[in-house]
Amino acid sequence: MLATFAGGCFWCTETLFARLIGVSEVIAGYTGGHIKNPAYREVCTGRTGHAECVQITFDPSLVSFQTLLEIFFDTHDPTTLNRQGNDVGTQYRSGVFYHSIEQKEIAEAYMASLEKQNIFTSPIVTELTAFDVFYAAEIEHNDYYNLNKNQPYCNAVISPKVKKLLKNHSTKIKTQ
Repeated sequence: MLATFAGGCFWCTETLFARLIGVSEVIAGYTGGHIKNPAYREVCTGRTGHAECVQITFDPSLVSFQTLLEIFFDTHDPTTLNRQGNDVGTQYRSGVFYHSIEQKEIAEAYMASLEKQNIFTSPIVTELTAFDVFYAAEIEHNDYYNLNKNQPYCNAVISPKVKKLLKNHSTKIKTQ
């Protein structure tokens, strides 16, 4: 099965979901825009309408879409419009791009549950949109964190998210 999430920088989301049991592939890319085959330099302008996202291939017998949602909402801020930390622009928006009515309903129910529980201090602004098309990012964006752990952005932004994932979801992580 496929899941497509936008949670800010795709280097972050790719890193997290690739560590999960039941996830066989995570591809960084772009979705939700209005031009075909966008390039990173175009998406970064914010004028293409695309969000940086990941497309996740997962085995639902090993990891549920619900679990993917739980991790998604636990590892980024779904209350900031068009922003994750210092990454600002529509390309960094929070979004769930559902592949079926079932995924839509699960996401709607989960988001409503988070709001009802007042998990966040501000309202959730995560876009919930039917999946249309996915464009894979350029090759240099694949496995970025694992290949560039000492890069300042990785240390400052991605490493804390990995630590949070390991702390909050340790039973769902692949053994190395």
